[in-house]
Amino acid sequence: MTTDRFNEPRITINRVYTKLGDSGETKLVGGQKVSKGSLRLESYGTVDELNAFVGVALITLQMELPGHPNLKSLGNILIQIQHELFNLGGVLATLPKDIHPRQPQIGSEEIVCLESYIDQYNEDLPPLKSFVLPGGCRLNVELHLCRTVCRRAERYCVRLNDEEKITLNTIKYLNRLSDAFFVWSRWVSYELGVPETLWNPNRLASNVDGNQPPISK
Repeated sequence: MTTDRFNEPRITINRVYTKLGDSGETKLVGGQKVSKGSLRLESYGTVDELNAFVGVALITLQMELPGHPNLKSLGNILIQIQHELFNLGGVLATLPKDIHPRQPQIGSEEIVCLESYIDQYNEDLPPLKSFVLPGGCRLNVELHLCRTVCRRAERYCVRLNDEEKITLNTIKYLNRLSDAFFVWSRWVSYELGVPETLWNPNRLASNVDGNQPPISK
């Protein structure tokens, strides 16, 4: 029998708007008022944005499931990632001094788990001989979008940590997660039988021959 590490939610949402944020300020979990334009708000707001992009990728993945059942394992992982990102956002919305031991957060176990996912899904992929571009199928592109938003969240958190210390696992987790999205984007193309789009530095308008291959129909 497992014991939950964290407290269950203790909230009731019966009103969507409160008008309390009309002045451009909001409250952190500890009750402190901060500007909505602050770096802390940018950090957990970008994590929230990332969570939405993961949801989009998950819907696309579920649409592919009937023909590609092997995608189900990744779908389960993406749902797990959504819950972890919500936990991460809650930590970023809390000053370190106010974080409770039973407050949902990200620990070293989640980082190690991401590393195992990266190794597992990368194992069967061919080595890259060039940088890869987003493309080939919708799910590939959506996972690349997740990767880039994750990198942005990481940059915000690094800047926030420069100004006021945050939990180091936050930055580590986002760093590993962006790598995982990269591997997953390649893996779904592999599973769907879609060729990867490799970077060709000579495919540009100023190329001397001017002959660019047409877009496949």
